[in-house]
Amino acid sequence: MSGKSNRTHAGGIRTFMNVLRRQPRRTALVAASVLLLSVSSALTSAEKSANYLQHPLAKGFVDEVVAEGKFKRADVEALLASATRKDSILEAIARPAEKTKTWAEYRPIFVNDRSIDGGIAFHKTHAETLARAEKEFGVSRYIILAIIGVETRYGGNKGSFRVVDALATLAFDYPPRAPFFRSELKHFLHLKEEAHIDLMTATGSYAGAMGFPQFISSSYRNFAVDFDGDNHIDLINNPVDAIGSVANYFKQHGWDQTQPVASLARYMGDDDKESSLDSVVNQDLTPVLTVADLRKRGLEPDQDFDAKAKATALRLEGADGIEYWIALNNFYVITRYNRSPLYSLAVYQLSEALRAKLEKA
Repeated sequence: MSGKSNRTHAGGIRTFMNVLRRQPRRTALVAASVLLLSVSSALTSAEKSANYLQHPLAKGFVDEVVAEGKFKRADVEALLASATRKDSILEAIARPAEKTKTWAEYRPIFVNDRSIDGGIAFHKTHAETLARAEKEFGVSRYIILAIIGVETRYGGNKGSFRVVDALATLAFDYPPRAPFFRSELKHFLHLKEEAHIDLMTATGSYAGAMGFPQFISSSYRNFAVDFDGDNHIDLINNPVDAIGSVANYFKQHGWDQTQPVASLARYMGDDDKESSLDSVVNQDLTPVLTVADLRKRGLEPDQDFDAKAKATALRLEGADGIEYWIALNNFYVITRYNRSPLYSLAVYQLSEALRAKLEKA
C-alpha cells in the first residue's frame, strides 16, 4: 500500500475523532464502530487491488529469475506489476469438478451428444492431420480428439483468465501448490521468445493452461511440436500444432497403441466379502497389481485382458449404482494429463463414442 493511502486514512481518522469528541457517548461509540468497519474495508480493498510486484514474495522470485541470466529485471517486474490477485481462481482450484462430483454427475458434462457431434465436425475438418498424428506418434486419433473435446470443446472454450493473473495468484497466494505454480510462472516467461506469446494478454484456464489442448507452460515447452512445419509452435490458434502436440504428449508418457485402456468389471465373489475390495479400489492410479491379482479378489473385467497386465481398480458411483472398472497402463497415461480418474474415464468413453460414430460413417 502506498504512503499516500496511509496519510489519507490517517487524516480521515483524525477528523472523525475530533467530531466524536463533541458527540454524546453512545452516539460516539456507534459512529466509531462504523468508522472502523469502513477503514478496515478500505484497507482490505486496497490490499487486494495491489499488484503482485508489491507481494512480500515477489522480490525473491524476481531475484531468482534474473539470476538465471535470461531475463531483464525490468521485464519481470513489469509483468508482475501487471498481475492482480483473482479470488475466483482460488475458489475454482479449491473445488474442481473432479473432486466435488460423483461419476454419475461428472460423466454427462463431457460425454454427451454435443461433445460427440462437435468431435465429428472437428474430425471432418482435420481428418488428415489426425490420421498423420496417429501414424507418426502411435496414438489413437480418437483419444486425441477426446482430449481436445474435454479440454476446450474443440477450441470453443480456451479460458478467459489472463495467464499471468492465474499463475501469479496461485504462485503467491495458494500455499498448497505455490512452488509448482512459481515454477510454471518461470516457464511462462520463456514462452515469449520460444512461442511468441504475448505474456501480458495471453488467456487460459484458472490454472494457467493454454490453447486447444490446455497445456500448462512447462508442458508447452517440453511437449508442444510444430506439426504444420511453419517454424512456429502455436497451440492457442493452430489446431494442427495442437493435434500433433497432444499426440506427442501421449507418446512421451508411454501410450501403447496395441494395448487396451479400461473395462467395466463385475464383482464375482461372495456378497459378504465385497468389502475386502476396499484395499484395492481407488488406490494409487499407477498400476501395481495385475489383472490376475484383481480376479483373485473377485473382480472380472468384461474384456479379455492379459492376466499379467498391470492394472488398477476403480469403484465409482454411477448413474445406475456402483460401477467397478479395471484400468490398464494406457488409462494411467491419460491420468498424466489430469490426475483424476473421472477425467480419464470421461476421455476414454468420449473417445469410444467418437470411434463408434466415425467408423460407421
